Formats: sequence, structure tokens, C-alpha cells
Amino acid sequence: MDAVIEARGVSKSYLRGVIVLDDISLSLKRGEMVALIGASGSGKSTLIRSIAGLIPIDSPRGNGANAGQIHVLGQPIQRGGRISCSRALRARIGVIFQQFNLVPRLSLLTNVCFGLLGRVPSARGTLGRFNDDEKRIAMQALARVGIAEHALRRSNDLSGGQQQRAAIARSLVQGAELLIADEPIASLDPASSRRVMDLLADMNRNDGLTVLVSLHQVEYAMKYCPRTIALKDGKIAYDGPSSALTPAFLNRIYGAESEELFLPSFGAALEQGDGLHWADTEAAIDGNGHWSEPPTIVIPHAPTVAMTKSHAKAGRLSA
Repeated sequence: MDAVIEARGVSKSYLRGVIVLDDISLSLKRGEMVALIGASGSGKSTLIRSIAGLIPIDSPRGNGANAGQIHVLGQPIQRGGRISCSRALRARIGVIFQQFNLVPRLSLLTNVCFGLLGRVPSARGTLGRFNDDEKRIAMQALARVGIAEHALRRSNDLSGGQQQRAAIARSLVQGAELLIADEPIASLDPASSRRVMDLLADMNRNDGLTVLVSLHQVEYAMKYCPRTIALKDGKIAYDGPSSALTPAFLNRIYGAESEELFLPSFGAALEQGDGLHWADTEAAIDGNGHWSEPPTIVIPHAPTVAMTKSHAKAGRLSA
């Protein structure tokens, strides 16, 4: 399988010599669904935005031919500290953020139609003038994410979970081949988080979409992503199967910071290990080494996972 993301020698620093990314190299193959995890300040969002071509990386510090470069879908998106991304390439990359990035006073239908901007004339798209065929495509996407009945409502009248699903629908109509998501469930309650992750997994499985998603909760990485890349202090600390991400393993990497990556009851159940296993693991993996269905973690007699005090205090958005 060809590489959808190829990053070599990626570094990023800000004023006063603060290094956020330090010589990172990674590769994602077509059809993978990969989680990016790390404690706060590890560089997750900076790496995500660098790969998406939203912020420039540093110029190469060495003489390596591949240093300081990011290629996406076989084309350079960053080289020599400069972003070089054509409109055609951007149309093939879907980006989802924690903040949803919808126009509040416009309808969900119009917001989703904006995903077609790469395929319609600029003047008409900028004015929000979409024809019936384009609106039909957007309605099909809204139906797929389960919110077609809200198509004519203003986006700011809906819940956070519904708005995030609209952002996913926008990527669907865009026809993206790569979806990059920067903590898309960080501000959602557990039920909404599962719906969003189910949609991303469905797009990966049924549309062949390559997905790179940064997550703050390791349990979602373990459930939905066969592979996880863990960042620490701007470097890759781990890149491998998500099944290895036990609390003990993460504690060896992050120390006390690992506590923020697990919801308490989930971590306690994993540490007990009494009968804990991946359900039907072999049956769920296809010939290409990908999950044909998202794996399910079975925790016998474990209580329902509850939000931490900090999560409750932050005030989660409902579905």
C-alpha cells in the first residue's frame, strides 16, 4: 500500500527557542486509522496542523535529503519551512477540529455544502449559492451522520455532538481521501464521543478513508484505532499496536502524566486484567491487517465509565 502521509525530520519551534516538535518522522499507509495520543503539551495539535499544511514547520537543520518535509497523497505539502499545497490537494484532505468550525448563523445544509467549495466555481461557492444537485449530495451526507432532520436549522441552535457530525458530513461531501481530526471528541460527552468515533470508523472501513485522529482518551484509541502513535515532549515515544496501551505501559512512558490519558474506572479495570481481552480479535482483522469491525473491549463486571471531576467541571456538550 502506498503512503498517504510521509513525514521526515519534522521540527517546529516557536519564539525564544521553545521546541514543540523535535525531528519527527512517520508514515501512514492508505486505509489506516491511526490514533495520535499524548499528555497536554506533547505536540499533538502542532503535528496535526503541520501535516494538514496549516502551520509551517522549521527549515531543515541537517543535510538529509528528506529532512524537514511532509508529503501527503504523494505530493509535497511542506518543504524547506514553506507550505506548498495546491487547491486540488487541499480538496483531498478533510480536517476536523474540536471547535467544529461551522458558520453559526447559517443552516446545517449550507455549512455542509461548503465542503463542495473545491468542486464548484469560487464566486458561487463563496456566496453560498448551491444548486439542487449539490444540496442533494449534502442531504445524503447529513442522513448518513444521522441529522438530516436538522438540515434547515442554524448550526448554533444544535448541540456540540450534532455540530461535530455536521463537520464530518462536510468532509463526506468534500470527497476527502485523508481525514485529519484534531481532538474531535474533546468537548463532547461519552455518548456523543462514541457516535463521532463510530462515524470516523465507518468512513475508514466502508469508504477506504485514511484517518489520523488525535485523542486525549486512550480508551478510544484502543477501541477504534489498530495503531497508535504516542508523543512525549515533541518526540515519538511509541508507534505500534494500540493493544499495548495499558496503564502500566503508559506510566513507563509518561510517568504521572499518564493519569490524564485514562478515565479512572477504565484504567482500574485494565490493571485488574481479570478476563480482559479483545473480543473476536482474529475474526475482526481482514487480510490487510485492518479491523473489519472496530474491536470491542470486554471488561467483565466493570462499572460504566464515568467522567473525571475535571471533565464534569468543564461541562461536556450533549449529543
